[in-house]
Amino acid sequence: MSYSDSDSSSGAADYKNFRQISRERLLYEMLRSAKMKDSKSTWKVLIMDKVTVKIMSYSCKMADITSEGVSLVEDIYRRRQPLPSMDAIYFIQPTKENVVMFLSDMSGRTPLYKKAFVYFSSPISRELVAHIKKDSTILPRIGALSEMNLEYFAIDSQGFITDNGKALEDLFGDEENTRKGDACLTVMATRIATVFASLREFPFVRYRAAKSLDPTTMTTFRDLIPTKLAAGIWNCLVKCKSIPNFPQKETCELLILDRSIDQIAPVIHEWTYDAMCRDLLNMEGNKYVHEVPSKTGGPPEKKDVLLEEHDPIWLELRHAHIADASERLHEKMTNFVSKNKAAQLQHGSRDGGELSTRELQKMVQALPQYSEQIDKLSLHVEIAGKINRIIRDQGLRELGQLEQDLVFGDAGMKDVIKFFTTNEEASRENKLRLLMILAVLYPEKLEGEKGLNLMKLAKLPPDDMNAVNNMRLLAPPSDGKKSSAGAFSLKFDIHKKKRAARKDRSGEQETWQLSRFYPIIEELVEKLSKGELSKDDYPCMNDPSPTFHSTSQAASIHEAPVAHSMRSRRTPTWARPRGSDDEYSRS
Repeated sequence: MSYSDSDSSSGAADYKNFRQISRERLLYEMLRSAKMKDSKSTWKVLIMDKVTVKIMSYSCKMADITSEGVSLVEDIYRRRQPLPSMDAIYFIQPTKENVVMFLSDMSGRTPLYKKAFVYFSSPISRELVAHIKKDSTILPRIGALSEMNLEYFAIDSQGFITDNGKALEDLFGDEENTRKGDACLTVMATRIATVFASLREFPFVRYRAAKSLDPTTMTTFRDLIPTKLAAGIWNCLVKCKSIPNFPQKETCELLILDRSIDQIAPVIHEWTYDAMCRDLLNMEGNKYVHEVPSKTGGPPEKKDVLLEEHDPIWLELRHAHIADASERLHEKMTNFVSKNKAAQLQHGSRDGGELSTRELQKMVQALPQYSEQIDKLSLHVEIAGKINRIIRDQGLRELGQLEQDLVFGDAGMKDVIKFFTTNEEASRENKLRLLMILAVLYPEKLEGEKGLNLMKLAKLPPDDMNAVNNMRLLAPPSDGKKSSAGAFSLKFDIHKKKRAARKDRSGEQETWQLSRFYPIIEELVEKLSKGELSKDDYPCMNDPSPTFHSTSQAASIHEAPVAHSMRSRRTPTWARPRGSDDEYSRS
């Protein structure tokens, strides 16, 4: 898979992203193929459960589904009207409850539908297949019985989730519950395997090895989470080899990690445009409420917009540093005005001098003939302006600097105490996040009376202390015998008395202020792409064929594509040149 947003539209004819693959499989492999040659019915009913309806909604629009002959979408667990003249498509999970509901629909003298085309989102057990075959009256009414192997949720072109909302609790809870944990890992393994089944890729399955495997230390369930998940995925992938066109040899690499490798990344303030939007704005998923000027001259109207990949400006700027994004937006607005004669005339009627981004925005909004063209640009100017105001009002630059100094060992306990005493107006959330970072770096400083005194100084309630204490549940197993670079334990610089969880990367300059931080996974993926990731710390679940250790196939995997960061922490070489035409002007 490529790491660049632009790859799907430039120079990569055979490149298909998660969402494209999911959409094409659902529409063409499932909906379009569900048709009998002698069927006179042109419209069909689509029946799904709670999971599969979510899978469908992430990848397809209702118009896509309707264009494939679906006139009605139903919930398998709701009472439904009989439509004996229409065929039905069942896209469901292979559970006993779903199979019972399906059999109930199609059994007896008067089934709900004429024909049933059944597609399971993941592999079905032999017992359930036998249960379906028991009823001889149903078999002639089945037009298809197939495993789609598509049970992941494509959140965008390059990302997917398995949608396990309680995974953190089930896997890392205070009281270990291996039954719940194993059930959670089984669901994850099944769903991740369906990603590779859809991509037609067969990976080397690599995972973070448990560090406490020695005679004196008892291995806990938490230590073995990556190992167990890797084993579960591998077992599912072996069965995928029977799928048509599925590779029989390894074609890529899958790296399985858990939160213990990097507890700081989810807590620290990230300064990319995307991260700032999700962190500082009251967004619901990808939905942002945008205020637009009223066409009747009244108060501003509220409009829901989705920050997604169909928006070329979002696609270009989402991984840029917020300062870089703001700068580029100003340039886009300036370029628009300079190329537009009507805007220039309006500019000429003013006092002269350089205009702010906000003034430019108001000017182009006054040009109705360009309203469609400017809508997206105006939206992002408003968002970036709002984010910058919040950063200023909440004093996030100072906080962000302290966070990053802590992580890189340039600040310590005294600096945090000073921040709490001089920034009493800081929000509860920001103070809590700072303490969580401190808890990762100096766990002993938050134990007992010391921790309570810090919480009092920060004026945080007891519930927040629980959240800070729970960080220990995500901590990697202690290993006093050695400190492996592959384990990414806390590093100690001989020149620094303070602890550091990151090292500055040699030969790299900080392009933008507060862009020093990087998540550990970025370093791991870069090492993996170069073939430098330790096989002791990150072993391979596959029974390694000679190619895993030789230079032939392993080298070919590592050579293409070369991994690179999409962040503007460094000079953003992946971005288009500043002088290029604006993407929005061609949309």
